[in-house]
Amino acid sequence: MLSDAMNPGGGLPESAPADLIKDATTASFREDVIAASMRTPVLVDFWAPWCGPCKQLTPVLEKAVRAAKGKVKLVKMNIDEHPAYFQQISQALGVQSIPAVIAFVQGQPVDGFMGAQPESQIKAFIDKLSGAAGPSPIEQALEEAATRAAAGDAQGAAELFAAVLQREPDNMVALGGMAKLHVDMGDLEGAERVLAMAPPEKAQDPALSPARLAIELARQAAALGDAAELEARVAADPDDHQARFDLALALNARNARVRAAEALVEIVRRDRSWNEDGARKQLVEFFEAWGPKDEATLAGRRKLSSVLFR
Repeated sequence: MLSDAMNPGGGLPESAPADLIKDATTASFREDVIAASMRTPVLVDFWAPWCGPCKQLTPVLEKAVRAAKGKVKLVKMNIDEHPAYFQQISQALGVQSIPAVIAFVQGQPVDGFMGAQPESQIKAFIDKLSGAAGPSPIEQALEEAATRAAAGDAQGAAELFAAVLQREPDNMVALGGMAKLHVDMGDLEGAERVLAMAPPEKAQDPALSPARLAIELARQAAALGDAAELEARVAADPDDHQARFDLALALNARNARVRAAEALVEIVRRDRSWNEDGARKQLVEFFEAWGPKDEATLAGRRKLSSVLFR
């Protein structure tokens, strides 16, 4: 049974380490972010002087990081001073606008958000990242539901999503998760019916985007035909990028996500400019549809990064 969550209390800390907040450069990014995150979670704040929401977010972000007293670190990158490097990073991570905050743990991007956020949400984000606050019963149920869905236990995941929706009918994470289960089972009409349950003011909630993208991708794949034929075309001509691209869509529709990501990364490796960078753009759409913590997303990002930053 889901129980009520308790909010942890606490005030501002009396002191905090002096090296919590740094400004990154192209040269220092690997040391300040990748290497440092092997020891402590690192938040990377991508900003620019002309960005109004950045000016709102950064002070709140700095305050929250100092209040965490060393449980996380903050690295800020002015994208105007490092445009080429930011372009590489944004393509690998799917950053589409600023301000954008990406969390790195053990050298890998694990979570993030875009746009200015209130202090309470930033604190909750840091608490979750650092493990300072345990998840609420609702969060535990959603996490378990996602785990069961990834393991193929659609029935168990559906029961947990339904339990959350019974307690919180407007929980868009649960609604989006339920819709995604229908997509995974090939029931696209059922998925659309679930999405239609969202109240009008939450119809565009980001938590529903993965399910919507999954529906679109499934419909695209349905028009491609037999995956075996596409695999034969790729085997006959490894530079047939269109066949490999279509194969990635077909594999994704069959939940062969890791192989789908590998196919798109291979196109990027062979010809980054093909179809106006279409393979990388499609891979970013996959990441959004799968979710930031999905095994295929994490593996795909690592492989894409190794190609883009080699």
